[in-house]
Amino acid sequence: MNTRQFNLKSIRPEIQSSTINDTMSNDERFQNLVLRPIIKLQNDLFIEVFKNYIAKHKMVFYGYSLEKRLLYIENAVNKDIKFRNSLKGMVIGLFTVEEYSIYIQNSSALNKRMMQIVKDRLISNVQLFEQPEVLKAV
Repeated sequence: MNTRQFNLKSIRPEIQSSTINDTMSNDERFQNLVLRPIIKLQNDLFIEVFKNYIAKHKMVFYGYSLEKRLLYIENAVNKDIKFRNSLKGMVIGLFTVEEYSIYIQNSSALNKRMMQIVKDRLISNVQLFEQPEVLKAV
């Protein structure tokens, strides 16, 4: 095993709830063995990236109700192609060469899985996206 491959795999968190069995599809196996650990590893970065996204979009997010905030997150991940590509790059950049070879065989389906997991993580962390105290109106 080359050093890069070993280092990438060694820093990934283990996800106890992920099950791997013979009946699952290749995409589901890739999701559980590769995507979930990488996305969990990158969670703090995704949170900061989304905070920056909010700031770059005139902080309208902070004026929304919880329901609209959840839709805002969903739209950012699903419809803002530039933002979506940035998120994908943060995951793909942590693939081994072998994993990348598997990924490119079915990238469209794997991208959907990847973005769904990232979106779910952002939504589950919505409480972290509060307006900074310094910027709140008095």
